[in-house]
Amino acid sequence: MQIGFAMCGSFCTFQAVFPAMEALAAEHTVIPIFSQIACTADSRFGDHQAHIAYAERICGRSILRTIEQVEPIGPKKLLDALVIAPCTGNTLAKLAHSIADGPVTMAAKSHLRNGRPVIVAVSTNDALAGAAENIGKLLARRHYYFVPFGQDDPQKKPTSMVADFSKIPETLSAALEGRQIQPILL
Repeated sequence: MQIGFAMCGSFCTFQAVFPAMEALAAEHTVIPIFSQIACTADSRFGDHQAHIAYAERICGRSILRTIEQVEPIGPKKLLDALVIAPCTGNTLAKLAHSIADGPVTMAAKSHLRNGRPVIVAVSTNDALAGAAENIGKLLARRHYYFVPFGQDDPQKKPTSMVADFSKIPETLSAALEGRQIQPILL
């Protein structure tokens, strides 16, 4: 099975996301995809070059980083499923409004043309604020499946939510059967 694994710029979650990528790569062919910010920005959570090298080592192939590289995903039916982890509020908004202006959103658009699952692992500081509407829109759409998520720091960040990345493999398995694992909210 071929799984796309798209990473967006929620850098604080990368160390929690990589083990899920490793788990999938142990059983499937995993194609790494990085958003523009994920493949160019350094942060206090690490250097972009190190993140790229780690993902490439896990997957055994180069990351896809451009619209041109991901556009054939749909026409060539390259993926059985696409995981977006972490999926930022910015990416949620673009997916909810069918905007495909970067490698992750274009990969999703291209992949969805085949009616195959997109697994969304939310990581955004405004999930219970501005991003809530976009989460709701995607929950109502076919072929989108959510990794269970919950508030990560209700006292200091009351609108922030993050997925339980360890549940990505389980969510993927259910999505391939057309099921959303429950509960969605932790």
